[in-house]
Amino acid sequence: MPIKRIYLYLALAVVVVLAGAGLKYFENQKRIASGQVPGAQVKTVKPAIGGAFTLTDHNGNRVKDTSFHGKYTLMFFGYTYCPDVCPTTLTTISEALDLMGDDAKKIQPLFITVDPERDKPEDLKSYLEHFHSSFVGLTGTRPEIDKITKSFRIYAAKAQENKEDPEDYLMDHSAVSYMMRPDGSFETFFSHGMTAESIAIKIKDHL
Repeated sequence: MPIKRIYLYLALAVVVVLAGAGLKYFENQKRIASGQVPGAQVKTVKPAIGGAFTLTDHNGNRVKDTSFHGKYTLMFFGYTYCPDVCPTTLTTISEALDLMGDDAKKIQPLFITVDPERDKPEDLKSYLEHFHSSFVGLTGTRPEIDKITKSFRIYAAKAQENKEDPEDYLMDHSAVSYMMRPDGSFETFFSHGMTAESIAIKIKDHL
């Protein structure tokens, strides 16, 4: 057999081997990513949400983030003058907790105001009487509220102001709810518009 043909066959053999090895590598990478390879670990990075805080509850008591450790917390940021999103969300959360039965005892719902200038402890207490009895309202000084909204990546700003009445204004704010673990770390979130049934199911999936 001519030498050139031998070299050609050898070259083709090398190409086939390399191609097969490459295909196997990419197939393995795909299986690892999908969790099909036994022992393969796919790391899920949790977003950096949450942090230490000190605020005042609706009974006038000073509390910290650690005051709620030991339970899962369901946190929503809003304000008592909110005309739509806040009452709708708190009603939905209340209904979800009712649907959960005894599992609701593992959850501590929190309503944190983004409008501390108007939402004093007594205002929060009166407001929360319309929702689930386990709700705790939190307020504080403007710097304290700014700190917690920043650590939880919550947007909040005055949207409409009445120039004739400084106390008459609306707030734009994030409408997401957070579920935090008993140690205070982030677990998952709930977007605005979810049904009570969907929230109850998702919470139970994370307990």
